[in-house]
Amino acid sequence: MKSDVHVSVLLNEVIEGLNVKEDGIYVDATLGRAGHSSEILKRLSDKGLLIGIDQDDEALSYSQDKLKSINSNFILKKGNFRNIDEILKEIGINGVDGILFDLGVSSPQFDEDYRGFSYRMNNPLDMRMNQSSSLTAKEVVNAYSEDALKKIFLEYGEEKYASIIARNIIKYRKNKEILTTFDLVDIIKKSKPQKELNKIGHPAKQVFQAIRIEVNDELNALKEGLTKALNLLNIHGRIAVISFHSLEDRIVKKIFKDEAIIVGNRINDFKLPSEIALPSYQLVNRKVIVPNDEELKLNHRSKSAKLRIIEKIR
Repeated sequence: MKSDVHVSVLLNEVIEGLNVKEDGIYVDATLGRAGHSSEILKRLSDKGLLIGIDQDDEALSYSQDKLKSINSNFILKKGNFRNIDEILKEIGINGVDGILFDLGVSSPQFDEDYRGFSYRMNNPLDMRMNQSSSLTAKEVVNAYSEDALKKIFLEYGEEKYASIIARNIIKYRKNKEILTTFDLVDIIKKSKPQKELNKIGHPAKQVFQAIRIEVNDELNALKEGLTKALNLLNIHGRIAVISFHSLEDRIVKKIFKDEAIIVGNRINDFKLPSEIALPSYQLVNRKVIVPNDEELKLNHRSKSAKLRIIEKIR
């Protein structure tokens, strides 16, 4: 079943944080169902431009129709935001006024029963954001070594039962290929003690997150894309990033902090004040922005969202 239901997280905070100018150029690097993009586009004049990037053909098709109903000042491109510089170069743009990264999986992708993102529905193991990619969750689970699986579960899922889950996956697949999400969920549940199964939250959540990150190389893509995005900003241009788990947020926080602070910038008796390097960026919000109580009531999937914003100042 295909789903187009999607509630944009931290929508007002993102629009305010990007400080949208009517004649500016803005990039939604994770277009999805164009929730954030629609609000950006509404604020642009005929001189402004919105560029939407996504790996998902269905998201691009849906968003094309949705944005057309607002105005025609947009361009949609298929691709991974890790290549944001090349994508913009293709359309002759080398500087923009704002970029949004809304990380993770969109609600429709979770809800589509053939994508294999959800541990709550029995679907084929897939988890590809880009359906043209070759690596699937099925291959990860059935072909990776025990050590490789353990490493992924520990690093990308912070799963404390990584060792036994990896071991039990190897045992299971010796007799039968692991084909569906419920096959994997069953192995995970059998690998955990009852006290863990009794806790609030699904016992497979962290392992599914880890496999999804591996399949889509999400963390490396984030590091590459965010670094390139900083270099694409015009003066007073801003980047807004919504993350949904600690691994993503740590990366965003570190990259932003490194760019906004000159390490070791102390008073130097041998340099004039004009010669001391100053950062080219500043943090718009020093304290991370999270959903308010009203949004949490309306959209439970916003619970773990964190928003960070940075601005180019020189």
